[in-house]
Parts: sequence; structure tokens; C-alpha cells
Amino acid sequence: MALIVHKYGGTSMGTTERIRNVAKRVAKWARAGHQMVVVPSAMSGETNRLLGLAKEVAPSKHSASVLREMDMIACTGEQVSVGLLSLALQAEGMEAVSYNGWQVPIKTDSAFTKARIQSIDDARVRADLAAGRVVIITGFQGVDDDLNITTLGRGGSDTSAVAVAAAMKADECLIYTDVDGVYTTDPRVVPEARRLHTITFEEMLEMASLGSKVLQIRSVEFAGKYRVPLRVLSSFTPWDIDINEEAKSGTLITFEEDVKMEQAVVSGIAFNRDEAKVTVMGVPDKPGIAYQILGEVADANIDVDVIIQNVSHDGKTDFSFTVHRNDYQRTMDLLKTKVQPATGAATVIGDPKICKVSIVGIGMRSHVGVASKMFRALSEEGINIQMISTSEIKTSVVIDEKYMELAVRALHKVFELDDPNAVTAAAEEE
Repeated sequence: MALIVHKYGGTSMGTTERIRNVAKRVAKWARAGHQMVVVPSAMSGETNRLLGLAKEVAPSKHSASVLREMDMIACTGEQVSVGLLSLALQAEGMEAVSYNGWQVPIKTDSAFTKARIQSIDDARVRADLAAGRVVIITGFQGVDDDLNITTLGRGGSDTSAVAVAAAMKADECLIYTDVDGVYTTDPRVVPEARRLHTITFEEMLEMASLGSKVLQIRSVEFAGKYRVPLRVLSSFTPWDIDINEEAKSGTLITFEEDVKMEQAVVSGIAFNRDEAKVTVMGVPDKPGIAYQILGEVADANIDVDVIIQNVSHDGKTDFSFTVHRNDYQRTMDLLKTKVQPATGAATVIGDPKICKVSIVGIGMRSHVGVASKMFRALSEEGINIQMISTSEIKTSVVIDEKYMELAVRALHKVFELDDPNAVTAAAEEE
């Protein structure tokens, strides 16, 4: 008998009919002899509705007291979900009990709206499982040392499910979503995109950080750290699908040593439209200049991604970096009003119409020529590369936004990602 954690997203819980289907699916797994813990999200759109009401009453959300109340409001969406799912399971003839995060308890720090899980006491849950009950726990939330309800930020239900699975040493954590797994890239951009049977935690972490929306990045970090076997699969398959078939469907996120030796060099193409580039031109090329620029940006709580400092000419250099597009105007204003006068920079320019396209794969560690193959493919399509960023298992380029889909299609083709049997050996071609 295995201990299995199921997580269902907001779309999967979007209507009472879908909740009944979730209950039937969970009951099927329980009847097969598994101990079941379920972590559902709020019904789709519910968290936005609740936060919208809060903003109508109090538009400002900067103080800790306001953020505390925002968490009190936002957490109720998941509370409704767990209660409805418990009732639906009972209607299926299953013993079920629902808990809020604070009842488990799931302990967090006190960073309202973006709390971090510190510990989970699983004694109460294990007692219920031993008594033959299905246990349903609210995702997205916990409680701090002062018994304040906290939430983990958007996508936090994924993290909750993985944390529960880690604390209870579950045999597997199944993340049910509105897609049937992790693809080599977005099928809406490349119809030939292929669902991956397996992907490593390192690759999934890079994909999530580079724009893939399948899993919340913190949940992948958590699963990798605590070695929780993770599977992404669809909640829209028939609930009565054979359980053995279902258990092998979707995409298994696993460890590098478990992946077959003939792993493709590149496993996927990620892209992010939400980027903007800024450049501080003509700054003195001297020690500390990077800190003078980026220190101000960090103090404003603006995340920086790709960074390039150009070669010095006559004691001056240009310094470019990318930020989220939502932070573009704030960054430009900050650079012009504070950084430019303080550094003596000649000017500040920006471009909000760029994007980042990345290739990801653990096979890149042991193959040379992968980046040059990427650059050649983009060159043949007439796509200019503005910035480059690399790590052991990824290469990212910043390009003009209008070329994004062309670049993704070209790279998907050149690395043969539509062919499940292809092992791209860039080294042999270079």
C-alpha cells in the first residue's frame, strides 16, 4: 500500500461537476489500497475575486497589517474547495476529512502573501490515514508562530502538496493540471511539440524559471531538495481510466541518475515574453560601478535577470540588464533620477519589446558545440542576438520580441525535439 499525494489545480476544481469527478478519481485510488492525501486549489477565478473585493475596500496593500488581512481573505477560497471535495468523497462512500493548513499544522514564517514553509506536523494526518480516511488539506496556506494565517503566493498549492509529500515521505506526488504533462515547448507555438515521459529536476527548475508555466518554481525546488518523486498529468482524462495506465501517464520529474544514458542533449525550449532591457550608457569603467547601478535596483525590490557589461573604451563602458516588463518603467525612472546623476552616465535607454528564448538539457554538460548550433540556427533565420546568458544546462538569448515564435520553431526543429528517438549530438556536427 503506497502513500500518494494528489494535487488539483483551480481549473480541475472549477465547478461542482469537476469536483465530483475529482472525488471519483481519488476514491478509485483509495479503493485500490492507497493511502490518499489531497491538496486542492481554490476554484478557478475565486482567489482573484476575493482579492478584488479586498482591493475595493483597501486599495493600498503595503503595510503588514493590510497584508495580514489579505491573507485572511485569500485563504478562504481553498477552505471552500476542501469542504466541497470532502462532501463529494463522502457521497462516493469514502470516509474523508478536510483540514485548513493551520489545523495540520503547516508552520510558516510571517511573510504575509509570500510565506515560506518551515515545518509540517503530520501526526494528525497519519492518524486519519491509519483509520482509513482520505485527508484533504488546503493548499497555498499555513500559520505562523503567532497563529496568523499566511499564504504562500501564487501557485503556492503546488508547493503545499510537495511539502506535504516530503514531510510524510510519500511514494509519489501527482500534480493534476489542465495539461497532460511537460512538453518540449509550448504546443500553441510549435504544434509538433512532444510530451516528455521524464525530465530531471534540474531541467524542470530551469524550464520553470525561464517561463514554463506548468509548475510553480518553488514546488520544483522543494521536490528536488527533499527527493519527492513528482508527476504532472491531466485531470481531464476520464476519471475511471485504468489506475495502472494513469500511474504511468503524464511526465515524471525525477533525478539525473534515474534518466536513461542516451538522454537528448536538449530536452526543451523555454521562452518568456515578459522581459524588458535597459542600458546605462557611458558609465565610468571602475571597480564598484556594477554595484552602484544594481544596488539601487535591488533596493527597489526589482529582480534582474541577464546582465552584460561591454568592453571599456576611453575609460567608459555600457551596462545592460533585463527586468520583468512590469518593472520596466519603474527601472527606467530609477536609473534616470538616481543612477545616472550618481555615476555620471551619459544616458539611459531601454527596450520593452524583447523576449528571452532558452534551450535546456542536462546533456549539454557533456556535449560541445550546442550553443554554436543554437546561434547558427538563429542566424539562418535572420534573428539578431542582443544578449546571451549560459549555465551548465541552459543557454538563453535575448532577441526582438517579434522573432520569438520563429526562434522557438527553428530551435525545436534543429534540435530534433519532435522526434522521440532523436539524441541530438551537436558535438558530432560541429
